[in-house]
Amino acid sequence: MTTLPALLPALLMFTAAAGLLTITPGLDTLLVLRTAIAEGPRRALLAGAGICAGCLLWGLAVALGLGALFAVSTLAYEALRLAGAAYLLWLGAQLLLRPRAALPVDAAAARRGNGFARGLLTNLLNPKVGVFYVSFLPQFVPAGVDVVAFSTLLAGIHAVLGLIWFGLLTLATRPLGRWLARPAAVRALDRGSGGVFVLFGLKLAASRS
Repeated sequence: MTTLPALLPALLMFTAAAGLLTITPGLDTLLVLRTAIAEGPRRALLAGAGICAGCLLWGLAVALGLGALFAVSTLAYEALRLAGAAYLLWLGAQLLLRPRAALPVDAAAARRGNGFARGLLTNLLNPKVGVFYVSFLPQFVPAGVDVVAFSTLLAGIHAVLGLIWFGLLTLATRPLGRWLARPAAVRALDRGSGGVFVLFGLKLAASRS
């Protein structure tokens, strides 16, 4: 049985990586900022809570799938590991080589529901979140643990980090919104995120089940 001290390195590493990725601006960040500016902090917090609930649901779904996959087929896991590594490397290369000069605006997302429902639907209707979890979670699951339980714990950590981040975003809406609108800031964050994706892609490619 794996003890808590043995799990701490994986938990700390995941928390650090997920924290960096949580603060990377994207559709979720834009939705919360836009909602805070246009509709007030309460709606923004509800939208952030909806986004985090969506992440948790994606994480649960992926955890159940990973648990079944790991139990049945080592070959399938290896294929998933390599596919996940390739995806992370591709995503990282795109961000490093072609960083954005401005954050995209998704007008359709702003029309989906109100508050919590808007955040939840925006997240659940984005299949990239599921692909990301499939690529990201396996490399933080230590050998000998209950895959479903530990993957769900990791998804829960990510959701909590998201709640904290969206709360801070809401409190600092105007100054942070202006900063995130600067092309130099967007490019720097994209390149930093791209480097993180490449490093974890290489780590995943080099790991063994």
